[in-house]
Amino acid sequence: MTARPLRTDPQGLLPAGPLAWYGHTRAQFLGGNQVRLLRGGKELFPAMCQAIEAARHEVWFATYIFHDDEAANCVAASLGAAARRGVRVRVILDGFGSLATLPRLLPQLREAGVRVVVFRPIKGWWSWLRPGQLRRLHQKLCVVDGAIGFVGGINVIDDLLDLRHGWGEAPRLDYAVEVKGPTVVPIEQTARAMWTRATLGRDWREELAGLARSPHRVARARRLMRRLQATRWARHTEAVADTRPMRAAFVVRDNLRQRRTIERAYIEAIRRARERVDLVSPYFYPGRAFRRALRLAAQRGVRVRLLLQGKLDYRIAGLAARVLYDELLAHGVRVYEYMPAFLHAKVAVVDDSWATVGSSNIDPLSLLLNLEANVIVRDPGFVAELASELDSAFAVSHEVTRPELGVPNWWSRVRRAFVAWAAHIYLRVAGATGRY
Repeated sequence: MTARPLRTDPQGLLPAGPLAWYGHTRAQFLGGNQVRLLRGGKELFPAMCQAIEAARHEVWFATYIFHDDEAANCVAASLGAAARRGVRVRVILDGFGSLATLPRLLPQLREAGVRVVVFRPIKGWWSWLRPGQLRRLHQKLCVVDGAIGFVGGINVIDDLLDLRHGWGEAPRLDYAVEVKGPTVVPIEQTARAMWTRATLGRDWREELAGLARSPHRVARARRLMRRLQATRWARHTEAVADTRPMRAAFVVRDNLRQRRTIERAYIEAIRRARERVDLVSPYFYPGRAFRRALRLAAQRGVRVRLLLQGKLDYRIAGLAARVLYDELLAHGVRVYEYMPAFLHAKVAVVDDSWATVGSSNIDPLSLLLNLEANVIVRDPGFVAELASELDSAFAVSHEVTRPELGVPNWWSRVRRAFVAWAAHIYLRVAGATGRY
């Protein structure tokens, strides 16, 4: 029997039909969007609550941390109010990130009629013995009525509150985007998929293995596909061909087909850079290919600036970044440490036509393990706005110079070797494969 060819769009590039965007492992840009930059929870939470309060049909919501401070309680109240008036509200919380507040938050939301699932719950030390427990849900997503989506790096917690260090005087530096247009569809599909994965309680590979062993394979497969099936994207081909502003792509990192999509998008943009690369990440320990792209960009005259943590929330994360400083500075990459407050933004600008905002750090956890989500925007106006924000952040940061690092010695080499060894062990324990 001759195998049926994979159905593609007229250009032969993408699988057609449902989940068409997911069939490609590179960013797929869609035209006709409206993307608005949001600065911190101060701007995100009111915009999100306003959209939820206007919801008529359904709300999908996924986050890593959902705290119980006043700002977070306002978001919880909006979700509950929507459920009470008959809106279908689905919330996915990470079992580790929201561990401290789950005992209070779950009853509050469920009493209001919100359906809540916990992604890989932590019920005791033995929970960490289960495969995949180190792979966390780190996405921050909200979709209302399939018409408006929110994506970014902002957890549901007050901008002034840090879970390790308490209340501060200056808000965290963080960003999200509000999206309207065709790009909302894959955002909703991803939220639906996260709901299914959390509901199943185990990774998709295990579910498929169980399906293969089932004596009722066909019936079970149909039920599973109905659960995994996201909104059908009938006009995907037209959306890809649309060149109207604003062109945007939604990219994810998961443990299935999209394992390297976010990392690949960054590297390809940096390789094409001709004028500037401004990259912001609180946790920074990129792999060989990523570092090479940064070095080569700087060597060909591109202004490459990294904005990293100055105020450390985790010392091991700061050490991981700093062992790379000498290598990067030696090749012309400029490194800054943000000093006014804690840094949590995961954003970048390349030249005047490419920008990304999302949840993905540039470290092994985000690039190889956690479930992440970013929006990439190709629009001069949006890029200019984010670039202006970053220029202001760089202006109040400390630029690290080679003299202050001192001459590399045996101790600096030991520290770098230790970080590399620790990262290697962590990735092996978490089940990550391949070189980093």
